Amino acid sequence: MTLKELLKDWVSNIETSEFANNPIVGLALNSRDIKEGYVFIALAGSKQHGMAYVDQAINNGTCAIIYDPAGNGSSLAEHITHIPMIAVDELTEKIGYMAARFYKNPSKQMNVIGITGTNGKTSCSQFLSQMLDDCGIIGTLGWGELNNLQKTHNTTPDALEIQRILAELLNAQKKVVAMEVSSHGLDQGRINGVAFKGAIYTNISRDHLDYHGTMEAYLQAKLLLLNTPGLAFVVVNLDDEFSNQIIAAVPENVEIWGHSVKGKKRLGCSCTSAENILNTNEGIEFDLNSLGNKHRIKIPLYGDFNVENVMAVFTTMLAIGVAESEAIKRLANIKPITGRMERLGGQGDPLIFVDYAHTPDALDKVLASAKKHCTQALWVVFGCGGDRDKGKRPQMGRIASERANHAIITDDNPRFENALDIVNQILKGCVSVGDSITHCKVEIIQNRTQAIQSVLARASAKDCIVVAGKGHEHYQEVNGVRFDFSDSLVINDELRTRNG
Repeated sequence: MTLKELLKDWVSNIETSEFANNPIVGLALNSRDIKEGYVFIALAGSKQHGMAYVDQAINNGTCAIIYDPAGNGSSLAEHITHIPMIAVDELTEKIGYMAARFYKNPSKQMNVIGITGTNGKTSCSQFLSQMLDDCGIIGTLGWGELNNLQKTHNTTPDALEIQRILAELLNAQKKVVAMEVSSHGLDQGRINGVAFKGAIYTNISRDHLDYHGTMEAYLQAKLLLLNTPGLAFVVVNLDDEFSNQIIAAVPENVEIWGHSVKGKKRLGCSCTSAENILNTNEGIEFDLNSLGNKHRIKIPLYGDFNVENVMAVFTTMLAIGVAESEAIKRLANIKPITGRMERLGGQGDPLIFVDYAHTPDALDKVLASAKKHCTQALWVVFGCGGDRDKGKRPQMGRIASERANHAIITDDNPRFENALDIVNQILKGCVSVGDSITHCKVEIIQNRTQAIQSVLARASAKDCIVVAGKGHEHYQEVNGVRFDFSDSLVINDELRTRNG
């Protein structure tokens, strides 16, 4: 591709410029990724302009630099005269479309399903990949094929990376892509240039208010997914308190599908529902109502909220044209996901669940579900991440002290915050109900390994333990350093030790 072909819609005089026909072989936002023939794209970041790294990009062989003149971009570009320097206003908004053009619009050649919401995005993306042939994944656990995922730095990668990944998935002959779409990714334009076939809204509850400020702003960011061109259908959780606002924002030409575990229906929606939910030692069972038919479903998953996730995925399959009988048959393929209500222990040991729950709503649902498997006491080990929404910390403390018999507050990822300050903010919620707790014993054990070991040493075989907040993560982040750590590994090591 030439610079003229890449930029013709955004740079008015590009076709007559002396470098219009210069060939380009790659795009990069990070100067360290630049190779000979690559274009370096310098965005006006919130902390630093990409032009601060222009010398490294030049030394690595960049053939041209596209930069945002905002901030100090123009002044940083003034001294560079020996390679093409192209200023593009509001470059952050446009880079996704440029990348889509460079990679020949891969999303238009596949069915991309965008999954957004506060909780359940990863479960839905993984379940869809388990149930659909030739389905790729982009999300929290990585990108690629189900059992061979490559790491991503964010739930929704940057705009360039998304298009590169989509191109690779297309080259791998994927027909469908289940893509987690975060509120940050939507607000920052990372999905610009992606053609979505469908959208799934799992649920909306408090999260990322450190970034969005208000729930209204958070919701509006989520609703941006509905504005993507070419969207054919949307799947909505009718039980969610924001479902009416989501449906009201759906464009007229987009088909609406709804699902419910509370018997809710809505005119103008194709609806499915689940009822008679039963929690067993083997997982969950429920009656699935679809197209006038009833089916009894048994799945090796735990937690009532996983019924919602399964219903979202089943309904999506109907929306993309999979026959009901085939969709029912494929539900049998669903398997548990690492760090999402992951069951450990049992058979003489306490039943233990490891879950990524790091929001008030997620923690509430996980503990409510775990309680149904408890014959004696419910224990919870959890903390809150540093440099994130501080307002949710006392809320999660209140939920833990109301739901559990024993709540152990520990460190999560303190990042650059004082870990004890985070613990004390959680504790404020625990003691806010009448300034006393009579039904729950709250303890502080900041060392997460020791907290888990302490609970395992004291819990009886008939108790249930939830270790929440980190799920699949294999690290703890303290003062910018990531240390190897895994809730599941700590638990399994301790169980092996106690069982000889």
